[in-house]
Amino acid sequence: MSLEILFLIFMFIGLMVGLATGHPLAFVLGGLAVIFGLIGWGPQTLNVFVNGVFGAMNNYTLVAIPLFTLMANLLARSYIAEGLFESLRYLLGRVRGGIALAVILVSTIFAATTGVVGASVVTMGLLGIHVLLKYSYDQRLSTGVVAAGGTLGILIPPSIMLVIMGAQSQVSVGDLFKASLIPGLLLAFAYCLYVLFICWRKPEYGPALSAEEAAAVPIKQRIKGSLVNMIPPIILVVAVLGSVFSGVATPTEASGVGAFVALLMTMVYRKFSFNMLSEAVYDTAKTTAMVLIILVGANAFASMFLALSGDQLIQGLVEAFGLNAWGVFILMLMVTFVLGMFIDWIGIVMIVFPIFLPLLHAYDFNMLWVVTCIALMLQTSFLTPPFGYSLFYIKGIVPPSVKLSTIYKGVLPFVVIILLVLAVAIIFPELILWLPDVLKN
Repeated sequence: MSLEILFLIFMFIGLMVGLATGHPLAFVLGGLAVIFGLIGWGPQTLNVFVNGVFGAMNNYTLVAIPLFTLMANLLARSYIAEGLFESLRYLLGRVRGGIALAVILVSTIFAATTGVVGASVVTMGLLGIHVLLKYSYDQRLSTGVVAAGGTLGILIPPSIMLVIMGAQSQVSVGDLFKASLIPGLLLAFAYCLYVLFICWRKPEYGPALSAEEAAAVPIKQRIKGSLVNMIPPIILVVAVLGSVFSGVATPTEASGVGAFVALLMTMVYRKFSFNMLSEAVYDTAKTTAMVLIILVGANAFASMFLALSGDQLIQGLVEAFGLNAWGVFILMLMVTFVLGMFIDWIGIVMIVFPIFLPLLHAYDFNMLWVVTCIALMLQTSFLTPPFGYSLFYIKGIVPPSVKLSTIYKGVLPFVVIILLVLAVAIIFPELILWLPDVLKN
């Protein structure tokens, strides 16, 4: 066994041990790269890592991360979702599962204006969970619909996940925004169908509002309230995605537009204050620092992986097992799903992309389609036990009577729905590629 293969084996053992013991991903990746680099090549290895860090930090696309994050933090503090949810709750309340449908619809709209899962799940949880439980909705359906709806924020553009995936895969972020829009909306539609179906089969899961409660707000007022509260987020969506899709602005430039419009919206909703602004900026700085330090560690790890001919080793293993192009693709999705149970999406992207994307590129796969399929699969990483982030966001919001096991059971149907929508996108790739082809500049 060659020294390079031995190094690679110990690097991956170290990676698994580090993640299993709960150490921060950035320092596990970066630390392993430095240790094995110093052992194998000496101090000059550090120069390679420094150059790689400068190269990553000079990536203009990454400027969109703090701006989209700032946009999300400003929107979360403008409380635009409250009025919209209240109007839709009364508008759809007479339908079985109507409040759950309102949660999904508001989550979809909010997803198109934030791109940060934490903000979406927590906001919708605070708005929806207690209302759902108050009206005797099933605990599993209530927690599942909020967790799954809030997670749409990483798939429906604009999304910081798509920005990072584009930067790491050398796929246009603008094309990724276009490619992920239809799958994201299809996923939201599938969630709505599931809610309608389960509440039809089991009416006690999502009882309709009584006639007296529904009559408390006149129908004209409900429709007017829904339309009025939809206007600001629609303006923001048009400002950001419209400028990207029309070719007027790059995603990075559009992120600046979005942050500015979100700031204006806090003023329109009379929520602006310098204290609010300072909190939004501080939260943005923390999120951005977390993302970028992981990028630094991942860049160093990927450099060592390639220096040790790790890509050639993986390709040799694939050939030894007789996997064809589709076998490699399915294996990549399976690895992504399993990793999603234990680590967050940033770590998955940094581990999976350097290993599998060069192989799939060699097999002449459309990389835009491949990356969008991975983005769809990464929806499950927020929902799969034991460490799905959305599960713990929800647990921090629900009453103590709602157990974590109930939340686990609640999200499982939505994980199945994600896998079914992914299967449809694989069978019909036009769902992903049609919009980018139509909107080619």
